[in-house]
Amino acid sequence: MHADLLFTGGPVLTPEGRTASAVAVTGDRITAVGHDEVRELAGPRTEVVDLAGRLLLPGFQDAHVHPVPAGLELSQCDLTGARTAEESVAAVRAYADAHPDRAWILGGGWSMEAFAGGTPTKELLDAAVPDRPVYLPNRDHHGAWVNSRALELAGIGRDTPDPADGRIERDASGEPGGTLQEGAMQLVGRLAPPATAADRLGALLHAQRHLHALGITAWQDALVGDFLGMDDPAEAYRTAARAGTLTARVVGALWWDRERGAEQIPELVEKRREFSHGRFRAGSVKLMLDGVAENGTAALLDPYLDTCGCATANRGKSFIDPGRLPKYVTELDALGFQCHFHALGDRAVRDALDAVEAARAANGPSDTRPHLAHLQVVHPDDVPRFARLGATANIQPLWAAHEPQMDELTIPFLGAERASWQYPFGALLRSGARLAAGSDWPVSSPDPLQGIHVAVNRVEPGGGGPVFLPGERLGLADALTAYTAGSAYVNHLDDTGRVAVGALADLVVLDRDPFAGPPEEITQTGVALTYVGGERVYAAG
Repeated sequence: MHADLLFTGGPVLTPEGRTASAVAVTGDRITAVGHDEVRELAGPRTEVVDLAGRLLLPGFQDAHVHPVPAGLELSQCDLTGARTAEESVAAVRAYADAHPDRAWILGGGWSMEAFAGGTPTKELLDAAVPDRPVYLPNRDHHGAWVNSRALELAGIGRDTPDPADGRIERDASGEPGGTLQEGAMQLVGRLAPPATAADRLGALLHAQRHLHALGITAWQDALVGDFLGMDDPAEAYRTAARAGTLTARVVGALWWDRERGAEQIPELVEKRREFSHGRFRAGSVKLMLDGVAENGTAALLDPYLDTCGCATANRGKSFIDPGRLPKYVTELDALGFQCHFHALGDRAVRDALDAVEAARAANGPSDTRPHLAHLQVVHPDDVPRFARLGATANIQPLWAAHEPQMDELTIPFLGAERASWQYPFGALLRSGARLAAGSDWPVSSPDPLQGIHVAVNRVEPGGGGPVFLPGERLGLADALTAYTAGSAYVNHLDDTGRVAVGALADLVVLDRDPFAGPPEEITQTGVALTYVGGERVYAAG
C-alpha cells in the first residue's frame, strides 16, 4: 500500500531521540518510521515533503490556554504590545476614536509593570475616554483597569466593601482608584455587553488558525464556563465540532463555581455529556485555588513581605475552602473527571496535592490524570509528591525569567528563600514528575518555541541579563517532550504526542533543527508546516 504523505530528508524526533529521517502517513495514521527504506512506500499520488534538514516532530499541545477570550481580545482594544503607561493610554484613545459606535471599550492585555505599583488609575483612562465605560483586564486576567464612568455604572464608591474573593484598589483618600483585583473585577465586568454566539465562534476559529500556525495541534481549554465576565466558549466548541471546523483536538476544563459546593457536580456531569462531540471532549474540571503573586492573592504558607522586608498579615487567598477541597476532588475523581488545578502559591500547591492524595486513598488508582498548572512557588517538601501521587506538573515556561513583573512586583514580596522556589522545572523533572506545558494565552504568548526557549535558557526570548535560577533549566529534549508527549498525556490523547507507527499523524515541521544550534538561538526557530490527522492545517507563506 502506498502512503498518502511521505516526509524524507530530515531529522525526525521519535521517543528514542532523533533516530529517523523518514516518516510515512496513510490516512490519519503514521504507518512507517525509518530511513531510506520508507521511500519505497511512495506511489504516484503520494505527497512527498522534503524536510531538507528541518526537524519533524509531534504536534505541540498546549495544556492550559484560553483561545476564545484571546481571539476576542485580538478584535478589541489589544494592549499586549504596550510597554509603558503612556503607550497603554495612547492605544486606548486610538481604539476609542476608531470605534465611536462602541458603547463600551473592551479588550485588555496591559502589563502591570507599566504602572506604578502595578495598579493603573481611573484618571489615566478618564483622560482618554471620559464619556463611555472602559473595562480592560490585565494580561494575567486577575485584575482589571476601569474608568470613572464604569465605576459609576457599577455603583462602586468609597463605601463599597471589597468582595470576599477580591479587592478594590483605592487612592490615598479611600476612593476607588481604577484597578479591580480578582473577584472585584466582576463588579464591573458583569455589566459589560457579552459577545454574541457568532463573535465567540469567530474568535475560536481565529484563535485556532493562529495556534495551528505555531505548530499546535491540540490543547486544553482551561476555562469552559462563566467566570468574571469571560465568555463561556462551550457552545462555540460544540458548534465547530459539529460543523467539522474544529480541526484541533480539544479538551475542555469545565469551570468549578467557587461560590458553590458539591451540589454543582451533577451539572458538570450533564455538561460533559451535552458538550462532548467530535474533537471536543469536556472531561476535565478547572478548580481555581488561588490568585497570582504580583497582586498578593496567590496562596502562601507564610505571609507576604512588605516593601521593608517585614512579614505582613497577608497570606493570599484560597478561593475554594481547603477543608472541603479533598471531598470535591474525591467525588470528581470517582466520576471519571480529571482535576485541573490553578495552583500558583505554595499553599495552593499543597492543598491541591493533599486533595489528590485524598482521592487516591478513597478511590484507589485511577486514570483521571490530575494536573497542577502554574506552580510559581512550590515548597521543596512538595516537589517529590507529584511523582508519588501521579500528578502532572503543568508548567508555563515563559514566566520563568527575570523581567519587571518578576523583579519588581514579586521577588521583593516573597523574600530570597521563597523566590528560589519559583518555577522548579528541573527539580520536578529530577524527582520523577511528569511535565506538561502550556501558555495561558492570552496571559502570555502561545508560541511553544518561545516557551521552550525560556524553559531551556531561563531568560526571556531575545533578552540577555542574568539567568533565572539556572539549576531549574530543562534540556531541549525534555522541554519538547513537555509540549508534546507530556501535554498529550494530560489531554488523554494517547494516540498523539509521539512519532511512532500507529500514532495519529499530528505533526509539525520546523524551519530548522534546533538541536543543531546553540540553546540561545532556539527563539529564532519557526514553524513551516502543521498537520492534524495527516491533513495540512498550516503552511508558512
